[in-house]
This record gives sequence, structure tokens and C-alpha cells, in this order.
Amino acid sequence: MNFFRVILVLGLLVFSLLTAGPSWAVEDAFPSGKKIVSRHFTITLAPGVDEGSLVTRLNIGPQHKILAGESLKGVTYSAKSLGDLLDALFGWASGVLDMQLYSYRGDIKVTSTPQQLKDVYYKLYGRESRSDKGFYIFEGNTLYVTADAFTREIVGHEVAHAIISNFFVVQPPEKVAEVLAGYIEYQLRKISSAP
Repeated sequence: MNFFRVILVLGLLVFSLLTAGPSWAVEDAFPSGKKIVSRHFTITLAPGVDEGSLVTRLNIGPQHKILAGESLKGVTYSAKSLGDLLDALFGWASGVLDMQLYSYRGDIKVTSTPQQLKDVYYKLYGRESRSDKGFYIFEGNTLYVTADAFTREIVGHEVAHAIISNFFVVQPPEKVAEVLAGYIEYQLRKISSAP
């Protein structure tokens, strides 16, 4: 009987280790700065990053809240609130991808320079980043974007990676995820060029 208890305990231990989410214990060396909490994100701005300029660069309005399938009636919405704008972008991208994640929570960290972004990537992975605009880290459920590249197309692309990574139980191949994220970026560029 003791043999079966030992096997049962070992089995439960192995099962709990296999089903536990990834542990993200690596420090990203991101400088602490202003934090903004929204429905879906905790946004951290590196020192020197101006929230107002990010809002302007993002260029999202109430119409994106409607495109996200949400009503403006009874909803507090501020075109000056970075959190509201990013939540609207998240809702819109979720709708386009048909991957609804109503209880999603993640982090967005905005670096002040492309070099700071590269430094964060190097600290996390010990090698150079392929992007000087932004990237998404599944293990930490964190999007990193430079202030210079903080446009709805770039941020939308990275938000799409967050949606895709959190929607599927088994991660899709990197190329598939990149095609889907590229589709969101394309749709946002198409909206930008519409008359």
C-alpha cells in the first residue's frame, strides 16, 4: 500500500510541475517609472517617456472602441487616457483575430530609446535583439516597445502576439504567430490610410 502512495505522490508532483505556468524569475533591468493600470494592462513608462506623446502617437479614438464591439454608452472613455486607448486596441485586435480573452491581464513596458530596448532584450536572453521597435515575451506576458515606435500598428502587432500566445494552450509555430500579428498590423495600416 505504501508503494502506491509513493507513486501517487510522485505522480501528483510531476503533474503539478508539468501543468504549472512558466516561471519568469529573470530580471529585465527595466527602469522603474510611471505606472498606469487599465482593464487589460499594467503599463510602465521608463523615465523620460511622456504619456501625452504616446497618446498622440497611438492615434486611437472612440471609433476604435466601437470597432472593438464595445458601446460608448455608459462607458467612461478618455482619448487622453493611454490605458483606455490600449484596452480599445486590445478589444479591436481580439475581435479581428476572433480570439476573445475577456479576463486577459498583461504588462506593457515603454522604453525611452531603442538602445534601452536592446539592453532589456540582452539582459533577458544574453544576445542581441532582432527588433529595435518592440517585442513580446510570452514567459513574462510582457510587451516591450520604444517610445519612438509607439504607433497603433507596432503596438497592435505586439498586442496580437500577446493575444495569440494566451489564446492557444499549445503555442503555435513562430511563423504562424508572426503571420497573424502581421495581419493585425496590416489591418491597422489599412485603417490609417483610409480617407
